[in-house]
Amino acid sequence: MSKIQVCQTNGSDEDREAPAERHRPDHAKKLKRQLDRIDEAKSPQDMNLPGWKLHPLHDDLEGHFAVWVNGNWRMTFTFEGTDAILVDYQDYN
Repeated sequence: MSKIQVCQTNGSDEDREAPAERHRPDHAKKLKRQLDRIDEAKSPQDMNLPGWKLHPLHDDLEGHFAVWVNGNWRMTFTFEGTDAILVDYQDYN
């Protein structure tokens, strides 16, 4: 079974002090489904479900992927072997 190795926010003190303000409650159900799926995934392609819009990232995030959560929000990640690592939830704005 694959396991998420690292889950992070953007690293600011604001994330650690007030995560509820950063994480939108209306995204919770979809994020839970995506996190459950990525915990079982063995490769990025396992996240290619209808409506999730899996796509590779470029430039500084080459080798990372994103799935659509809602609006500008994405869950980003990469894999090391069969383990998802550097999983993040972020607003693309």
